[in-house]
Amino acid sequence: MKIDPVSLEVIRNGLTAIAEEMSSVVMRAARSPLLREAGDHSSALTDAHGYLVAQGKDVPVHLGVLSFTVKEFLRHVRLDALRPGDVWILNLPEIGGNHLPDVKLIRPVFDDTKLYAFAVSLAHWADIGGAAPGSYYAGATDSWQEGLRIPPVRLVSGDAIDEEKMLFILSNVRGAEERRGDILAQISATTVAARRLGELVKAHGTPFLEASFNAIHDRAERQMRDAIRAVPNGVYHGEDYLDDDGHAGAPVPVRVSVTIEDETAIFDFSDSGDAVPGPLNTTPVIASAGVFYVMKSLFGADIQPSAGCYRPIQVITRPGSLFQPEQMLPVVGGNHETSQRVCDAVFRAFESIAAPLLTAGGPTTAGLLIFSAQKADGSWATFYEVHGGGEGARADRDGMSAVRCHLANVMNTPAEVVESEYPFLIEVQGIRRGSGGRGRYRGGDGLLRHYRMLQDRVSLTTMYERAIIPPYGLQGGEPGATFQVTLERADGSIELLRGKQNVIVNRGDLVRVETCGGGGYGQAPA
Repeated sequence: MKIDPVSLEVIRNGLTAIAEEMSSVVMRAARSPLLREAGDHSSALTDAHGYLVAQGKDVPVHLGVLSFTVKEFLRHVRLDALRPGDVWILNLPEIGGNHLPDVKLIRPVFDDTKLYAFAVSLAHWADIGGAAPGSYYAGATDSWQEGLRIPPVRLVSGDAIDEEKMLFILSNVRGAEERRGDILAQISATTVAARRLGELVKAHGTPFLEASFNAIHDRAERQMRDAIRAVPNGVYHGEDYLDDDGHAGAPVPVRVSVTIEDETAIFDFSDSGDAVPGPLNTTPVIASAGVFYVMKSLFGADIQPSAGCYRPIQVITRPGSLFQPEQMLPVVGGNHETSQRVCDAVFRAFESIAAPLLTAGGPTTAGLLIFSAQKADGSWATFYEVHGGGEGARADRDGMSAVRCHLANVMNTPAEVVESEYPFLIEVQGIRRGSGGRGRYRGGDGLLRHYRMLQDRVSLTTMYERAIIPPYGLQGGEPGATFQVTLERADGSIELLRGKQNVIVNRGDLVRVETCGGGGYGQAPA
């Protein structure tokens, strides 16, 4: 069936609006501040084969993952096992995923008995169990220490929740009632998506909608091929480094070799470091998410994200490496730390041909702190906060201060919300003046945030990069300042915390966060 351009735009924008509405539902209905305030969740729609057709304006690393999740899900669940009113839940990294806290709910969508689409809601749960509150255990040596591993499980059948399965899940996580609220929000998002897709079917018919899916894929493929064709043929090399192996070891290289040949692009990460003992390993899906983000942002900003735009791109990883570890190894930090090293390495590979399009190194780290404490009634309060920093400078301007870059796209939790729900005060929140690197254009400044504890026995987890290797300058610009977190105890003793660490803090202790500044661009004036 041939779809005219106007009709295709109607369907394309309708699908995008559905994904956006899904995300709005989660943000308005979720219980945890991480979802309703910070927006650490994403939404997507796929066709019946699991190929992405639309996504919300959410978190780029999630959206790269959701390009693969349903396809891998269908390798493990038979099509004839899917029924109207189902919602399935899973979080296994090896099934088109990233790390355990990012829980995916998948609803198959039917027209009577014909399956024609899937709606997917991904949400980062503030706790998924495991060895440490908040499910980030810096000392982890295997994935089972990182939390509850959920294979594809039918949680909702005939639009009725299976309470036995729900109880099993909630019994293995901290903050059970908050998690229940988040699950219900995700279920609601997929319900709304099914309803809206049904409205499109009623208006246009299932055959027309399916033909539109195929047309979206084909057009995105043509657009991406055109974008790649504009890049000079050749082989380009880029590298960046993780601060350490997650256990305070040596820096770990992330290297990419990019081969551009006419209208195809191959990204080979085989020369990257081996898998590490700490929680910075990741999956091939994460490497792909970083690659797709860079290609779209540099060369194809107007391309509709869909499975079609990925067809001309090949991503190669090496078994046993950082990007293809053994299944048992921990991965929780790789989702937002190693993924950003992918972006930086690929951007740097293109510096020789695209420097005017690039920013210098910036806050390419989640800057993650997790505070967890038990309330008087024994329940858990878990505060998961990411911290932005200074954007790298560009060829035509200074970097912005206190922002998030590349694969990160979540907001901070307002101080008023933090102080009303958790046992500490925000004593300082401001700009870290002078932390941006010098250059013809200066990198943006990082931010400051100080947390004063009002309760004993608070678990604090750090998981951030750019503490040792600073954000890089470009074209002769200077690097930005490194990320630092300092613990000042009530007795006056001071400790500089590591980028991956679990500690206990007590009443009166002060945690001072100073995030990294962006790198400068070009030689600084004499």
